[in-house]
Amino acid sequence: MAQSGIPIIDINSADEATIGKQLVDAAEEHGFIYIRNLGQDIPVEQVDEAFALSKKLFDAPMEEKVACSIQTNNRGWGGLGSETLDPRSEKVGDFKEVFNIGLFKDGKPQQPLPPTIIPDQARLEAFRDVCTAMCSKLLRLIGNGLGVGNFFAEAQEIKPGDECDTILRLLRYPPPASASQAEADVRAGAHSDYGSITLLFRLRGQAGLEVQLRDDSWAPVPVLPPGTEDDPSPPILINIGDLLSYWTNGLLRSTVHRVVFGGEGVAGESATEPRYSIAFFSSPSQSTELGVVPSERVRNFVPRGQSTNPYAEKKVMRADEHLRMRLEETYGDLYKKKEDKA
Repeated sequence: MAQSGIPIIDINSADEATIGKQLVDAAEEHGFIYIRNLGQDIPVEQVDEAFALSKKLFDAPMEEKVACSIQTNNRGWGGLGSETLDPRSEKVGDFKEVFNIGLFKDGKPQQPLPPTIIPDQARLEAFRDVCTAMCSKLLRLIGNGLGVGNFFAEAQEIKPGDECDTILRLLRYPPPASASQAEADVRAGAHSDYGSITLLFRLRGQAGLEVQLRDDSWAPVPVLPPGTEDDPSPPILINIGDLLSYWTNGLLRSTVHRVVFGGEGVAGESATEPRYSIAFFSSPSQSTELGVVPSERVRNFVPRGQSTNPYAEKKVMRADEHLRMRLEETYGDLYKKKEDKA
C-alpha cells in the first residue's frame, strides 16, 4: 500500500524562521504535517482528559444529545448518517457521531450541552483555549515561512460584530460490526477541511484515516509514525484547510482525506473497536476577505497540474460565505428546512 510520506516536525526544535519554512514546505507538498506533542504546547494530561470527556458525552442518554442537535450555526450533536461529507459518492451518510462545541463567553458555552457534561464545561473550555493558542502559534510560524509575519494569526482574532466559527469537534465512530455496511461505504466521506488549519488528536491503535495522494491513490496515516512510538502522546496531525488554500492561491495544499472501515496497512492498528478522535477547526474572523496573501512565494507559485482541492480556485469572498457554502453541501437538508420556514 502507498505511503503518505507526511513529515514530522517538532515546532520547538529550532528558530521560528527555520520552523516556518519547514511547515510551509510540508504544507505545499503534503497538506498534512505531524507535530510532535511533547507536552510543551498542549499538555498530554489535557489531551487524555479531553478524550475521557468525549467518551462521557457520547455515553450520555440519547434524549440529552438529541436535545442538542446540530443547527445551522454548526454547533451541537449529530448522529449516525447526519453528515454526508462526500455527497457526490456516498449513498448513505457518514458512519459516525459528532458533537461540535463553539465559543465560550464568560465561562459559559454559547449553545446547549447535555446535562451529563455540564459539570465539566470548564475543562472543555480550557482544552479549546490551548488548541486556540496552538493554532495561533502555527499560523504565526506559517506566516513567517511565507514572509508575511502575523498576517494569518491576526486574522483569527474576532473583529467587532463577528461571531467565532472555530469549532472543537468530538467524534465517535461505532465499531463496524454494530451496523451493516456495503463495500463502498466509509466512516467519513472524502473531503477537505473548511477552515484555516485543523488539529487532529487520535488514540493509539485506532486505524482508519487515509489521505489522497497526488496520483489519486489512498494512503493510511498511522497514529504513530516511525520515531514517535516512545513519545508521551501521539503526534498532533495538522492539516491545511480550504481557507489557507484560498489565501495562498493554492500554494498551501488542502488535501482530501477520509476515514474507512478497514485497518489494513498499519501494524498495530485496528478498526474493530469504537474509534474516537478530536478535531479543532480554526477559522478566521467571519468578515475576513480571502484575497491573495502578499507573499513573494505565493506570487511565484505555479500549480502542479490541476489542483486536488476544487475550493482553492481564486475567487475573493468572505470567510463566512465560504463556510456556509461548504456546510450547505454537508447538511443540505438542514439548511433547506431553514429556508423553507423563512
